[in-house]
Amino acid sequence: MKGLELSEKYFNAYGLPLIKDKFSNYADRIAAGLAGDGSECFGFDDEISRDHDWGPSFCIWLVHEDFDKFGYQLQEEISKLPKTFYGYGPRKISNWGEGRIGVFEISQFFLNYIGMDHIPADLEEWLFIPESALATSCNGKVFYDPLGEFTNWRKRLLEFYPEDVRLKKIASRCMTVAQSGQYNFARSVKRGEYFAAQYAETKFCADVISMVFLINKKYAPYHKWMHRAVRELPVLGENIFLKIGDLITSHEYQKKIAIIEDICSLVLKQLRNEGLTDFSGDFLLDHGPIIQSRIKDPSLRGKNVWVG
Repeated sequence: MKGLELSEKYFNAYGLPLIKDKFSNYADRIAAGLAGDGSECFGFDDEISRDHDWGPSFCIWLVHEDFDKFGYQLQEEISKLPKTFYGYGPRKISNWGEGRIGVFEISQFFLNYIGMDHIPADLEEWLFIPESALATSCNGKVFYDPLGEFTNWRKRLLEFYPEDVRLKKIASRCMTVAQSGQYNFARSVKRGEYFAAQYAETKFCADVISMVFLINKKYAPYHKWMHRAVRELPVLGENIFLKIGDLITSHEYQKKIAIIEDICSLVLKQLRNEGLTDFSGDFLLDHGPIIQSRIKDPSLRGKNVWVG
C-alpha cells in the first residue's frame, strides 16, 4: 500500500473520529491530509522508503487563532493514537524527520517550504521561490477541509507562476541548457575534463527537465524525483524521460552529443509551437533573449536573461 493511501485510511479510522469526539466544536475549522517532505507525498514511495519517516500518520492544518487556541491539545491527543495500522508502523523518525507530521499553523507550514508566510504578492517574490519548494508545499492530498483555508492556499499556489515569471524562467533555462549541454559538454570531453563533462551532462538534464515542467505549467520536484516525475507530463514528458535515460546510460561521447541535440530539438519545436520564439537557429542560447522579450513587465524583462 502506498503511504498516501495508508495515511488517508488511518485518518478516517482514527483522526476524524477523534476530531468529532473531542474537538467537535472545531470540527468545521480543521484541515487534515498529508503533504510536504517525503516520497509518499509525491506518490513515489516503495518498500525502500519504509525504513524511515514512513507509516500511518497525517498532518493537521489550523488558522493562526485556532492553532493558539487548541493546537497543543490536539497534538497531544493525536500522539495517543495507535502507532501501527494495517500491519504498517510504527513510524521510524530519522534525525531530520521531525516536524513532517502533526499539527501546523497554515502560514507557518508554507513558510517552512516557500520561505514566506503569505501567497507571493508580486513577480519578484514569485521569481525567487524554487520550483521544488513549491512542488513540495503543494504535493500530497487534503483528506478533510470544511473551512477551505488550507485548500485555498494550495489552489492559489497550484495556479502556477504568473506568466511573466514562467517566461523568465524558460528564458533562463534556454541559456543554461545551451551552456551545459550544447556547449560545455563537448568542449569538456575534447579537453579530457571528464568531471566537468559529467557535471555539464547532469546540469543539462536537470535544466531540461525543469524546462519541460515549466512548459507544462507544473512545479518540478527536487532532483531525486525529477526524472521519474517528468514522465507523467502530457507535453514532451515521455520523450524527454526516455531520451535522458538514453543519454545517461550511454558510454559513447559522440552518441551523447547527438542525444543532447535531439533533446534540444524537441524542446525548441515545442517553444516554437507555443509562439515563444520565431528564430530559426538550433542553439538554445539564441532563443533565451527572444523569449525574455515577450515578458510584459518592464522590470522583469530588464533583468539579466540568465536569472531565473
